[in-house]
Amino acid sequence: MKRVHVAAAVIRGVDGRILIARRADSQHQGGLWEFPGGKVEPGEGVEAALARELQEELNIVVTQARPLIKIQHDYPDKQVLLDVWEVSAFTGEPHGVEGQPLAWVANRELPNYEFPAANQPIVAAARLPGEYLITPGELETPQLLRGIQKAIAGGIKLIQLRAPNGYDPQYRDLAVDAVGLCAGKAQLMLKGPLEWLGDFPAAGWHLTSAQLRKLAANGRPFPKERWLAASCHNAEELSLAEQMGVDFVTLSPVKRTQTHPEAQPLGWEQAQQLIAGFSKPVYLLGGVGPAEQQQAWQSGAQGVAGIRAFWPGKD
Repeated sequence: MKRVHVAAAVIRGVDGRILIARRADSQHQGGLWEFPGGKVEPGEGVEAALARELQEELNIVVTQARPLIKIQHDYPDKQVLLDVWEVSAFTGEPHGVEGQPLAWVANRELPNYEFPAANQPIVAAARLPGEYLITPGELETPQLLRGIQKAIAGGIKLIQLRAPNGYDPQYRDLAVDAVGLCAGKAQLMLKGPLEWLGDFPAAGWHLTSAQLRKLAANGRPFPKERWLAASCHNAEELSLAEQMGVDFVTLSPVKRTQTHPEAQPLGWEQAQQLIAGFSKPVYLLGGVGPAEQQQAWQSGAQGVAGIRAFWPGKD
């Protein structure tokens, strides 16, 4: 069965909302919502196909776009490759040229709409930011909490509370404070034994690679309404993450790091190859920061994750 190559767009309005369209009942996966786009013609570039489709379907002209995520998905009757771009600027007023209903939807409301299965990773990618802050492990609690506060004030939307010294009671106390700081402003990801899940209902959970290897066969430990992530370092762990149904992963180390100087770096080329075989959002980690964000996007990643690179400096 030939894989159908589709260019699709996460179109953001100036207010940050995202444009989605409802598929006609007569179409494949009819009646469900989708991200606008269409088939890439033979010999046509993805960006050109996207521009053409959005002009035909919505009567808009794309002026700014970047790669977001690539997804391979197999339906019983069809195989698709979704080449998804984020469109951040366009001219014209979008309307359904073919009569398709449209809706402008806030990030947090996207899960309330029913999408085809192949679109689920796009929903995650559309909701996630391009930067993932991981807290440093060596700070005293007041300093750590001040740093989290400053990072949120500086626009950070996704934060992992790192637990370098094991999962002790001190970490739990810190997590309570961090949940309070992030409430309504940023998504907090905690690390720890799954027995703690019930104590922090607002937090997502970031599994270590050891937890992933141990737990992947059991599937997701909690419903899809809550973020689940995992740390991956190779193709085997990415495959386990896919099997478990995580929402996103970190892939590391891209370069040699101070935190793990003994770890063999993947390098950009291998990281790009690993991302190409994985259909969920990936944050590249290890020796990368804001300066590498464009390169990470071009490699197919959601963005970059980091400790020192994103930690706010002293006043």
